[in-house]
Amino acid sequence: MLRLILVLLWILVVFVIIGVPYLLVLLIVGLFSPALRSRLTQRFIVLVCGGITFLSGEKIEVSGAENIPEDRPVLFISNHRSFYDIFTAYRFFKTDTGCLAKIEWRKIPVLSWYMMLLHCIFLDRKNSRAGLKCIIKCAEELRNGRSIWICPEGTRSHSEQLLPFHEGSFRAAFQSGAPILPFTLTHTDDVFEKHIPWVKAARVRIHFEPPIEVKDLNRTEQKEVIAQVQELIQARYDEMA
Repeated sequence: MLRLILVLLWILVVFVIIGVPYLLVLLIVGLFSPALRSRLTQRFIVLVCGGITFLSGEKIEVSGAENIPEDRPVLFISNHRSFYDIFTAYRFFKTDTGCLAKIEWRKIPVLSWYMMLLHCIFLDRKNSRAGLKCIIKCAEELRNGRSIWICPEGTRSHSEQLLPFHEGSFRAAFQSGAPILPFTLTHTDDVFEKHIPWVKAARVRIHFEPPIEVKDLNRTEQKEVIAQVQELIQARYDEMA
């Protein structure tokens, strides 16, 4: 009960009391330097995520962080188990990183505004044509030097077996030539989803794999990479869990 109250208070403070005026500062900074605005937004979100994981009692064991490049964008691909995936992983991204998020997030005041400043892309899963436009937008962001995070399962899975990966999630990398960086999360749903509405301390593990180059692959090779990435994340999950 106490952890839930602390997390809610933290979210209230950072997104309402601090977040709204800070958003105005970011908008002003963006008039002169969009790049600086992106960096400041990223740091703010990292602070928010760090506060949430700390107050939740989440103990994070991270490995492979040295595989995350600091000088070029990548398409992050991961499994998806919990809301806490975002709070856990986002702290370790080393460059400006947006994500592909379901369109429902766009309805949340303040949070959605920060997501837009991070160049997050909102996906309407009921509209296949809109989905294609989202992938094209992801590819554009990668070409412009911004990393993108996609969970190709499409929804949270609490099974030990990953859901099938949507092939379209990988097209942004194939179209832009940016490498794919797979990573795996375990036990994030132990913090919240397994005992909603309570927040409980848990030990969470995250592992980042080396980037996989996908530039100039033919269609057959692209399909092989998609299968390889799912097998890699599944094998790593089985090992870590």
